[in-house]
Amino acid sequence: MLGLDAFLYVIFIGVAWIMTIYTLNFYYLSYQSQHNVIHQKRKDKLNVHADSATHDLPVVTVQLPIYNEKYVAARLIDAVCLLDYPKDRLEIQVLDDSEDETFELVQLVVGENQLRGFNIHHFRRISGRAGYKAGALKEGMKYAKGEFIAIFDADFIPPPWFLKKTIGYFIDPVIGLVQCRWGHINENYSSLTEAQALSLDLHFLIEQKAKSMTHLFMNFNGAAGIWRTSCIFDAGGWHTTTLVEDLDLSYRAQLKGWKSIFLENIVVEGELPVQMNAAKRQQFRWAKGSIQVALKLLMDILLEKKITFDTKIQAFIHLTRHIVHPLFLIQFLVFPVLLALNYKLYPVSWAPITGILIYVLMGPATYLYMIRKLWADRWKDKAIQYLYLIFFATGISVNNTIAVFDALIGGKNEFLRTPKFGVVKKHDEWREKAYVLPFTKTTLLEVFFGIYGLMAIFVSIFSGNPIFVPVMAIQTLGFIYVAYLSIIHSSRKQREVSHSKNVPANPTMMHITETKALMTDRVRTVHAKTLVTTAPNTSNMQLHLRTRYCRLLIIGILGFLSLGAAIIYFDYQNAIYPLDKAIGFLSRAQSAQTPDMIINYLRPVKLLLPNVGNPVWSFPNPRTDFGLIHNDLDSMLVRSRSISLLEPDTAAYNTWLEQMHGSIRIIELNLEDATPYIYVSSTNILLGGLWIGLIMSLFAVMWRSKSKLKEYEIT
Repeated sequence: MLGLDAFLYVIFIGVAWIMTIYTLNFYYLSYQSQHNVIHQKRKDKLNVHADSATHDLPVVTVQLPIYNEKYVAARLIDAVCLLDYPKDRLEIQVLDDSEDETFELVQLVVGENQLRGFNIHHFRRISGRAGYKAGALKEGMKYAKGEFIAIFDADFIPPPWFLKKTIGYFIDPVIGLVQCRWGHINENYSSLTEAQALSLDLHFLIEQKAKSMTHLFMNFNGAAGIWRTSCIFDAGGWHTTTLVEDLDLSYRAQLKGWKSIFLENIVVEGELPVQMNAAKRQQFRWAKGSIQVALKLLMDILLEKKITFDTKIQAFIHLTRHIVHPLFLIQFLVFPVLLALNYKLYPVSWAPITGILIYVLMGPATYLYMIRKLWADRWKDKAIQYLYLIFFATGISVNNTIAVFDALIGGKNEFLRTPKFGVVKKHDEWREKAYVLPFTKTTLLEVFFGIYGLMAIFVSIFSGNPIFVPVMAIQTLGFIYVAYLSIIHSSRKQREVSHSKNVPANPTMMHITETKALMTDRVRTVHAKTLVTTAPNTSNMQLHLRTRYCRLLIIGILGFLSLGAAIIYFDYQNAIYPLDKAIGFLSRAQSAQTPDMIINYLRPVKLLLPNVGNPVWSFPNPRTDFGLIHNDLDSMLVRSRSISLLEPDTAAYNTWLEQMHGSIRIIELNLEDATPYIYVSSTNILLGGLWIGLIMSLFAVMWRSKSKLKEYEIT
């Protein structure tokens, strides 16, 4: 029967192998993206038709699904109305489910463009937000007249030449989807936006390019793409059963035999989330939705005889790749425990160095190589972004793990939108705007993993495995990075109730009046910072107080972490280090060649060891009982004095000396068995639990103090 340490080691190795398979898939896709001959030939051939397709253009319907996007909605509609495409062949549907002043704003923008001769319609579902984005797109399809459907989310800014440069690729009747690459208008706003930008760029330039026009399944990214209308209907239309309707539809279309093409040279700018809590919400939706699609379609894909084996493997990895997040957390939790238990992870001494080198080569080295290959001119800037991406990808694993389990247990299928604030330039401010999200209870778990990681670093050092400290430190910084930004970026919108006598009696008329006033100053430019601004919901003093409150909280946490580090250090000095020194003296005693030398080494051991007690608190046994060990040491000292009376060259002398060495070795092994239990003693576990609980209580106090403020944004 496996012991606890062996059982944990089996789990650790099993998780490592599974994660390695998903990692190796990145290398496979990297190679395929650079050698996708089919994609390049078909693209070059179709490119001629795309450039020459300026006459006899088909009717295109542009769908713009919107929900509470007052900072970016007008910017999107303006950009679409600037498309260089015949007005009589362009239909624009604004699918607006908004519940705030966005609706009135969109009404004005749409009416203005209708007067300019555009075929633009403003739809609002009477039944509410049933099916969320997928439901809005499905409803819009009932009235769409276009042979092709272009889709843009509210935060995108399509360039004027977009349709003319993409519509020609549909000359190939097998193509059902043309997906364009996402650009980022605010990529350099912060470390968070830089991390997201690199993650998306690698997805498009490696994964999407590797799968384009091949037998591998490529997914629609939800925006900046064009569908053939007949393809949508043939695949069964938009389904509302998952949170990623784009992934769901694209897989069903390819099951029907349709092909998808990715155009890396056609870039559509979009706005990245600038708030950590918004980015986490987006990642949660993507992770949960992917698992939902896996549960829905994966069995059909695996059982379909017409689909090749490698396509099935790629589909499986693609749809289930978010399971690496819970696997990573398991590995992160188990590894320090194995070190604390002094489990022999490697059969030879040089194996840890080899393992670290393999980790570096399979991870950062390969990514940096691909970054250098993709961005030859600015690869250094992208390399810095990769460091931010490591922190973000590590810290977001807690959020995505919850999403995975939420999908597996069939949690509520609620589409929580990712708020955007019209942030373009570095100095653009968003903290006082509407839609700012508070941090959630997930942040408390991220704090826990950050604290656990700091403890793991100490365990790595004090267990004699400092080589693992850099890896543990990077991962720990990831949790701290995400938790810190989640708190610092948190702000709950306080709706001020005005008691002025001049307040309009009709709230709807008030919104319309405010919106009209905002529209008078609207600047008609696609790359505007933002087209709508609202008065701050809180005063600057309140904002500063919130910021100071968060900073004090962080300082308090760092103070407790420092206190914990000091406690760990002194505990090591007083409990573990004496045991290590005792083991060192016993090791020297085994090599001693005279009884007097043995006595000199055994005496300090008695002083270093506790007189009574047993560190093995779970299942104590006589081998690790300090009282019995002292009795054995006393007997050895007496025997050593007796041996010293014998002649050194006699057989009896050498026999007794050899027996003494064997007895000392047994005590040394017993102390080595006891050492891990001193690390995880019942006292340490209790104190550690109280310490973590105290830090968690700081967050609980902050959480309760804001209980009167607005809860999560309700869709």
